[in-house]
Amino acid sequence: MAHRLQIRLLTWDVKDTLIRLRHPLGEEYATKARAHGLEVEPSALEQGFRQAYRAQSHSFPNYGLSQGLTSRQWWLDVVLQTFHLAGVQDAQAVTPIAEQLYDDFSRPCTWQVLDGAEDTLRECHSRGLRLSVISNFDQRLEGILGGLGLREHFDFVLTSEAAGWPKPDPRIFQEALRLAHMEPVVTAHVGDNYLCDYQGPRAVGMHSFLVVDPQALDPVVRDSVPKEHILPSLAHLLPALDLPRGLESRALRPVREVAGP
Repeated sequence: MAHRLQIRLLTWDVKDTLIRLRHPLGEEYATKARAHGLEVEPSALEQGFRQAYRAQSHSFPNYGLSQGLTSRQWWLDVVLQTFHLAGVQDAQAVTPIAEQLYDDFSRPCTWQVLDGAEDTLRECHSRGLRLSVISNFDQRLEGILGGLGLREHFDFVLTSEAAGWPKPDPRIFQEALRLAHMEPVVTAHVGDNYLCDYQGPRAVGMHSFLVVDPQALDPVVRDSVPKEHILPSLAHLLPALDLPRGLESRALRPVREVAGP
């Protein structure tokens, strides 16, 4: 008779897995700019942010902590560069906007809990599972989760800023296992990013699940991940934990690496 996976700890990604921005980022940036007398198209800000974030992450990984930056300064620089790429050349005019955006994104009201998140977390608790967070977020995450009423569900919240390593670095997952006093074989990670939330935990022997629309995945990724580990919504998580042991070895096989976003 087949038995379900013996998972005792679930670690969670946060952004776009449990919570998301209440309004699109470009709109948030444009609204704050308008309040300071600047008119900038949300689409230009959205595109500029993607470019600025990618470049900043490449030049100063994990908020530039090892290079002498603070996470706050890291984000202020991203916002300044975002507006520059969107056509605003006056950095002095953008500085107060960047400061306000950093503070606003610290507030729970800027975020919203995704449908099914609270119910799923409660159901996990009722099953006797321990829960914790592993997130590439900064020091603001504790306050955001507390304000949204989610912090109480987790034993601990481990951010990449606190750990010193971002996902998919195996050391952040190993640190979470150390904090939880758990072996990887009884631990599963839940998230929405293939490299950070699927491959990363698998590299240290954990199980992992992707919460994502299967049709939104790159076909190479979709074909590489066992369909039992692709969850169209959080409501599919607990049934997936009943995966028979016979599928366990297939689920933990290494998958082909694909190019990042």
